[in-house]
Amino acid sequence: MREGYAAVMPANAYNWVAVWRRNFLAWRKVALASVLGNLADPMTNLFGLGFGLGIIVGLIDGTSYIAFLAGGMVATSAMTAATFETMYAAFARMRAQRTWEAILCTQLTLGDIVLGELAWAATKAVLAGTAIAVVAVTLGYAAWASIIYSIPAIAITGFVFASLAMVVVSLAPSYDYFVFYQTLVVTPMVFLCGAVFPVSQMPSAFQRVAGLLPLAHSVDLIRPVMLGLPTGGIGLHIGALCMYAVLPFFLSIALFRRRLMR
Repeated sequence: MREGYAAVMPANAYNWVAVWRRNFLAWRKVALASVLGNLADPMTNLFGLGFGLGIIVGLIDGTSYIAFLAGGMVATSAMTAATFETMYAAFARMRAQRTWEAILCTQLTLGDIVLGELAWAATKAVLAGTAIAVVAVTLGYAAWASIIYSIPAIAITGFVFASLAMVVVSLAPSYDYFVFYQTLVVTPMVFLCGAVFPVSQMPSAFQRVAGLLPLAHSVDLIRPVMLGLPTGGIGLHIGALCMYAVLPFFLSIALFRRRLMR
């Protein structure tokens, strides 16, 4: 049994690059439409809530509401891009297109495929999150240097939510089941984790729940950087995100092994 699981783990530290490159070459043909699609929802929230609700809310800890919201939208955009890329595109490559079956005929293992898919989804998250950050900087709500400093946190966020979504993909019989994850997990996190309003304004029970969710750690890493404020508890936030990235990765490989190789 142990040898069986070892056979589906990543074969080495670089095989996943082939999967990433294959996805990049396929995506390059529709790159512009893909980037614009990933920007639509967070941009709507940024301008709609920022300028609309911002007039009512005013300042939050001495910062304009739209500047406060920008950091949350960067994290949310990374989460959304990685989640949708994994749930829909990776699921299509696994089931409808049967791309994974073709790749498994090469020297690559199942672990190489999953790791390559996660790396690609994290890349899409970096593109989406950075684009939102560029808009915020262009409008004067953050400094240009904040983009560079926030990219590692955006990348980790993408890998985390791609890893979590990969577990959903390994269990879902069809596309129809993804709506449960979207509505019961992804959407509530946007409102619980401080992306739209401060977690400190919520009841204490919700604050404790938010502290356990990955998006809260992502927002706590990205928002201070964009606002030019010191970031507290960096080790805690990075450690929590790494746990959310690594554990679902190994769980998804075990689930895919049972699903694809039985």
